[in-house]
Amino acid sequence: MTRKTLVRGGHVLTAGPSGALKDAAVLVSGGLIEAVGPYAELKAAHPDAVELGGPNDLVLPGFVNTHGHFSEGLITGIAEQYTLWEWIHALINPVKPHLDRESAYVGTLVSGIQMLRSGITTANDMFVCDPHAEPVTPGVVDALDELNLRGVVSFGAGDMGASDGIGPRMDEHAALREAAAKSRLSTFRVGIGAVGGQSDALFAASVDLATGGGHGVHIHLQEIREEVTATFQRFGRSPVAHCAHEGLFAAPTLAAHCVWVDRHDRELMALHRVGVAHNPVANMILASGAAPVTEMRALGIDVGIGVDGAASNDSQDFLQALKSAAMLARVTSQQATAMTAYEAFEMATIGGARALRMADTIGSLEVGKAADVVVLDGESPTLANVHDPYQAVVWVAGSREVKEVLVDGRLSVADGEVVTVDVAETVRRSRPLARDLVRKAGLTHLSELAR
Repeated sequence: MTRKTLVRGGHVLTAGPSGALKDAAVLVSGGLIEAVGPYAELKAAHPDAVELGGPNDLVLPGFVNTHGHFSEGLITGIAEQYTLWEWIHALINPVKPHLDRESAYVGTLVSGIQMLRSGITTANDMFVCDPHAEPVTPGVVDALDELNLRGVVSFGAGDMGASDGIGPRMDEHAALREAAAKSRLSTFRVGIGAVGGQSDALFAASVDLATGGGHGVHIHLQEIREEVTATFQRFGRSPVAHCAHEGLFAAPTLAAHCVWVDRHDRELMALHRVGVAHNPVANMILASGAAPVTEMRALGIDVGIGVDGAASNDSQDFLQALKSAAMLARVTSQQATAMTAYEAFEMATIGGARALRMADTIGSLEVGKAADVVVLDGESPTLANVHDPYQAVVWVAGSREVKEVLVDGRLSVADGEVVTVDVAETVRRSRPLARDLVRKAGLTHLSELAR
């Protein structure tokens, strides 16, 4: 018989129809949420349940990280002087050929530990690498399973400038799809690095794989102005319009960034239910601009929040991204009402789940959904006085307040530390790999690490 867990909070923020509950609890059984309600009633009905949380803690759904790159897990804090277009050529392109399955595995562990520590329970990833004889991306799935972190995994395929055709890219998709199918927590999506990064043949094959196989899509769309200009020159339409024209949006699509989208683009996205991953920290670091989040949400577009990659954010701390999303909306509009704490919280949870078309299983604390639950420490000085729980989460809390994290009903973080892997050993293992990667990529001029 499965022993049940009762997660108690002075405030339980369900992100669902029940809203915010005081002195309440979430009952977890077998990986699912069995009940949400008053703590006293649930405790009386289930006196033998294991208890987590406490009377002053905040309990909330696990955060849904709608965009990131585990492929950047070993190249954090490098190449800050470049805007995106330059950054891709100076950093990402030299690194791609040297990523292998081991670096995928360890890089995912390093980034995933940070994600769990900041309350992320679902990570939508795009691993960007060159294909090899041995598939690279299954290393991501291996690490996610070990971490007990839910993943939506994709291979960021691109072939412009490559001489080996689309075959190796389709083989990498197939290897990742097979690995995800065997995983308890990972699901597969078709990755498209960018419209401009694919030949006509590869893009057509990507559309066929996504629409014919019933898979979702993970793509970068209109992150910078140069991308839009280049696609107009090539096809006579924007990347969003090109995707719609070629039928890509027939598959559930999550588009990262969407900074330079005009009214026509936004209307097409709303029409086709394209979800958006807003990456405020990375967009600011790379000077890409500010996505029109308020305008997109007003059209009914589902917008979630992403930390982006470990070389473009560079932190993998979701609470930083959450706070930045709310602040950026306010500063760009110069209106304190542009985004409330509740609206930002919604984007971080059920909004991100909707953007990924996963709201039936994650994103809120509701009966029958996956037991992805986060407890924030109400005994910390930071959260000693909670006047408004949503503002406490968005404006006040930091990753130090993440006390416990359950994914699929299993404990991944206890007392603020990841318990599923050896953190110290992961750190030690990552160092020579990162050093070698920088050296092989010829990036020693950018890093003290490999000099």
